[in-house]
Amino acid sequence: RRILPKAETIDDAINCLGLLSGRSHRVYSGVCLITPGGKLRQRLVETRVRFKRLPREEIDAYVASGEWRGKAGGYAVQGLAGSFVVKLVGSYTNVVGLPLYESVALLSGEGFKAHKNWHVARP
Repeated sequence: RRILPKAETIDDAINCLGLLSGRSHRVYSGVCLITPGGKLRQRLVETRVRFKRLPREEIDAYVASGEWRGKAGGYAVQGLAGSFVVKLVGSYTNVVGLPLYESVALLSGEGFKAHKNWHVARP
């Protein structure tokens, strides 16, 4: 087991993708809320992701896209790298960067209505 970095260099991206190729990995996020009354509410979110086996040619093409820059594990599941995913169990938005369902659930549990400020965009 190891914690993969945010890929900052091409070598980081190639190494991360090579480690993830054909394997399962877990993505963890912690969400914390401090209520106006000072209470601490927190949640740990785990998502399991399985990648297909990535031929070096596909890794090289992905790295050439630049999409990996600054991404944990060297990939962006919401972009081209979504095609690498064989199976995802848990929160998709956790892998993107913020587990929305769990975050809204924490806020809702404290009486905050997340949908209150939703507006329909009009052309």
